[in-house]
Amino acid sequence: MRSAIFSLRLSLLCLIVCCVAATAADKKPVPTLSSEIARVLEQPDVARGFWGIEVISLSSGATLYSYNADKLFTPASNTKLFTTAATLAMIGPEYKFRTTVETVGAIDKHGRLNGDLLLVGRGDPNISGRTLPYNTRTERTQPALQVLEQLADEVVRKGVRFIDGDVVGDDSFYAFERYGEGWTQDDLVWEWGAPVSALTINDNVVFVTIQPGDRAGDKAFLSIAPYATYYQVDNRVITTPAGTGPRRLYITRQPGANQITFWGNIPMDDTGASEAVAIEDPASFAAQVFRQMLEQRGVTVFGRTRTRHTELSRLTTFTVNASASAGGGELLATPPPAPQPLVLGSYQSQPLSQDIRVILKVSQNLHAELALRLLGREKGSGGTIEAGLEVLHGFLSQAGLQNDEYIFFDGSGLSRQNLVTPHAIVKLLRYSSTQPWYATFRDSLPVAGVDGSLAERMRNTPAQGNIFGKTGSLGHVNTLSGYARTRSGDTVAFSIMSNNHNLATPRALEALDQIAQAVVEYAK
Repeated sequence: MRSAIFSLRLSLLCLIVCCVAATAADKKPVPTLSSEIARVLEQPDVARGFWGIEVISLSSGATLYSYNADKLFTPASNTKLFTTAATLAMIGPEYKFRTTVETVGAIDKHGRLNGDLLLVGRGDPNISGRTLPYNTRTERTQPALQVLEQLADEVVRKGVRFIDGDVVGDDSFYAFERYGEGWTQDDLVWEWGAPVSALTINDNVVFVTIQPGDRAGDKAFLSIAPYATYYQVDNRVITTPAGTGPRRLYITRQPGANQITFWGNIPMDDTGASEAVAIEDPASFAAQVFRQMLEQRGVTVFGRTRTRHTELSRLTTFTVNASASAGGGELLATPPPAPQPLVLGSYQSQPLSQDIRVILKVSQNLHAELALRLLGREKGSGGTIEAGLEVLHGFLSQAGLQNDEYIFFDGSGLSRQNLVTPHAIVKLLRYSSTQPWYATFRDSLPVAGVDGSLAERMRNTPAQGNIFGKTGSLGHVNTLSGYARTRSGDTVAFSIMSNNHNLATPRALEALDQIAQAVVEYAK
C-alpha cells in the first residue's frame, strides 16, 4: 500500500515538474526596446552597414537606448534640423522677405526711364506657384511667374514706357556662391542641386515634360515651363512603336552651359515623363523673363539684359552680360556709394515659418541653403556659406553641442563632407523642445503615414501619426531623426543613422522604420 502511494506521489511530482518545464519553455521573452532594435540590426544584410542610434525621454532626460551614439555619421538631410532650428531661434518665425523693382534713374514725362531697371532679390525662396501654407502635399495651383507678373504690372502703372538702360537681375544680397562644398557634379543638373541665389524663381528649375510624337520615328514632344529663351534645347528623343518596352530618357547639361540635350526613346503608348532641370544662373534667367514681361506690356527696352552679383573673394559687386560666360564681367574693386533707389514695385513674402515647413516636410535643399545664407546676412558677417556656418556654430554651442560632435559644410545635407553624431542630434532636439518656437519646429516635421517625406512610410502601424521625423538620403546613407509619442505616453527624441550600407533603398527604409516603430511600442 505504501509502495503504491509512493509511486502515485512520484508520478504526480513528475507531472508537476513536466508541466512547469513545459510552461517555462512555452513562455516567450518579453520584448524590450533593446531586444527589438537588436533583432533589426542582427539581420545579415542590415548588419553589414554602420549604424548609430540614440533615444532619450524628454520628460526625464533618461537615455533609453544608445548604440554608437558618439560616432560621426554622414547625416544627409538631417542637416536641415540644425539649419532650421538655428533660423527659428536667430531670425524668428515672423521674418518676411522683400523683392523689389528699383532704379536710380528718373522717369520723364514721356515715360522714359533714363537708367537701368533692377529686379532685386533678397532671398525669398517662394517666388513660385507653390501653395502656402503647405498642407499634406506640395501643390502648385498658381502660375510659377505670378509674382514677376505683378511686379511688371506695377512698373507699367508707374508710367514706364521706355527703358534707356539695362534690365538687371540683382542677387547681390547674398554672395555669388551657388553650390556647397562636397556637392557632386551629378547633383547640379537636377532640382535637388539647384544653384543658390538671392533672386530665386520657381525653385530655380524649369519643368520639362516629354511626350511621344504622333508617329513612330517622330521626335518626342518637349514642353518647358516656365518658358524662356534662357536655354537652348537639343531634342534627340525618338518616338518608338507602341509596346516596344519602357522608355529610356537621358538628359545632359554641362556645368556652365545653357544648352540641354535630351536623347533616348519613348513608346507611342507611353503616358509621358516630367523632370525638373536646374537653371544655371537664376538671376540671369529672372532678368530675361522679366524683360519679356515688360515688352509684352508695351515697354521698349533699349539696353541689355544682365546680372548683378556679389563676388565672394572680395565681396565687391560686379556685373555680367547675361549672354556671357560665368568668367566674364566687370569687377568694381571699390564701388562708389549707391544713390537712394526709386522703388517701382515691391512684393513681400509670407512669414518665414511657412518656408521652414516646406524645408522640413519635403526636404527642400535650395530653401535650406537660402536659410543658411540668411543667418550669415542677418546675424553674421555677410550672406555667405561661411558666415552662415559661423552663426550656426554659435547657436549650437548655446544649445550645448561640443565642437567635436559635428562639422557642416552646407545647410541642406547635400554635402558628402558633413558629419554629426546621433548624440548631437538628440541634444539639438531636446534643446529645441524647451524653446518658444518648438511647436513650429515640431509641426514642420514630416508625420509618419501622414505627410511630407514620411507620407507613405509606417502606414497602418503604431508609428503612424506618432513619429515626427526628418528623413535623410544619399548614396549608401539613410537617416531618420525627430520626436516620437510612445505607447507608454512619453515623448522621446531619437536619432537613427545608417552609413556605408549596400541596401536597396526600400530595404534600408524598412530597417529604419522597424526601429522607429520599436521606439513607439517599447520605449518607456
